[in-house]
Amino acid sequence: MTSRQPAEFRSVGDAEAQRANRGDWDREADEYQREHGGFLGDASFIWSPEGVDESDVRLLGDVKARRVLEIGCGASQCARWLSTQGADVVGVDLSYRQLQHSRRLDEETSLVVPAACATATALPFGEGSFDLACSAFGALSFLVDIGTSLREVARVLRPGGRFVFSVVHPMRQLFPDDPTEQGLRLSRSYFDSAAYVESDADGNPTYVEAHHTLGDWIDAITAAGLTVDSLLEPEWPAGHTRVWGAWGPERGALIPGTAIFSVTHRLAP
Repeated sequence: MTSRQPAEFRSVGDAEAQRANRGDWDREADEYQREHGGFLGDASFIWSPEGVDESDVRLLGDVKARRVLEIGCGASQCARWLSTQGADVVGVDLSYRQLQHSRRLDEETSLVVPAACATATALPFGEGSFDLACSAFGALSFLVDIGTSLREVARVLRPGGRFVFSVVHPMRQLFPDDPTEQGLRLSRSYFDSAAYVESDADGNPTYVEAHHTLGDWIDAITAAGLTVDSLLEPEWPAGHTRVWGAWGPERGALIPGTAIFSVTHRLAP
């Protein structure tokens, strides 16, 4: 077993965080797909552990004949569903191993999604390349530098284009990583901007989850030239008993676990 230092909350740079998370996702991708692949589906668009399904909520609107970018696509389940709706879709993900699972599902479903190994803070596309962009618990939850990522999204979107993304709700990060009643106790301040960091024995980060308040998100969105249309904080649905990490019915009945932002690229004056 690899020795590790105790997890802590501390400041960490974005480049350091991305290196850590690329390694973590490459290591964990196989187990992640085994554990959650059935819930996510091979060609389904699930926004969150609460089970919010794009086929029901249609946050992206009509995607037929629209050019769509999925950021943090993982195995491209969402992008694959978008392709069944007539979208011309491309995915990007930081993890090479996740993209290998994407290729596996391409072959198993015969629904092929072009995907690139790239970071959300340097998208490998030209200005105005896409009508829509989306990210379902993809890259943005793990970024320290959300401002650069949102500016990149604004750059590759056409004026008037929409971006919808789901992230860990900042309220969830105030509590221990425990979905049971025992996890219903505050363990940190909402205003503490330090990231959650796991490190190896030498102190090198191996996993980083940044913390941004709702105000931080709004500021970064507007600074990037985007306008907030809506914020969905899904309630835990009755009868949904699945536990996913710190998400589950006990805590989900009391506090939000997910924030889904819908934003639009502002039209030039």
